Amino acid sequence: MSLRPQLRSQLRALLQAGEQGAATYTTINPWNARRTFALFAYLAEQYGYRYAGLSPDHSPSRGHPVFAFRRLPDAAERATRTRARYPDGPLGGPLPGLTPGRKPAPLPEARQEVELLHARIKVDLYGTSSNRRLRMLAVAVPLGVLIALAVNGSLEPVPLAVAGGIAAVWWLYLWLAAAIMRRGRRRYGRMLEQAGVEWPPGGTPG
Repeated sequence: MSLRPQLRSQLRALLQAGEQGAATYTTINPWNARRTFALFAYLAEQYGYRYAGLSPDHSPSRGHPVFAFRRLPDAAERATRTRARYPDGPLGGPLPGLTPGRKPAPLPEARQEVELLHARIKVDLYGTSSNRRLRMLAVAVPLGVLIALAVNGSLEPVPLAVAGGIAAVWWLYLWLAAAIMRRGRRRYGRMLEQAGVEWPPGGTPG
């Protein structure tokens, strides 16, 4: 499946927000790959909006994280300059910093910035919001199983033992997921630190 039409669709929505002078643009990641979302974040900056992490409106209970982009002080100048160089970018022409083709990749001059944006996205996804979501799931799923047993009148030793086994497996899965996220957050955090990027900005929790 070609990713380019999706990138253009997202870009057109951001440009519409820019034309209205919106201070913030929020969106979910419509792609499975975080690297593709990093490509979009790179494009957004060329048109005047910088990736700013998870939106204040994001809730751990949501199925998809909501990301925010902040309008830069020189947003109008950036958008004008980029439109002049890539007049058909949002409609089908070349896009700044990306290779042509069905699955665009960053050009050499954009590669480092895209990698750093990808690292920011990963740190945000592996931050405290995700930890809260894991804690919610640790309670919600076993509780749901217990309620289902109670509704069906199955609060007997054998069903309860099965439910306990399900809960134990589920908690082990969540523990492994949390360990992987902590490791990833440290890895990408080190990458940003080595590049001189403070993230989250101001040392605020992710």
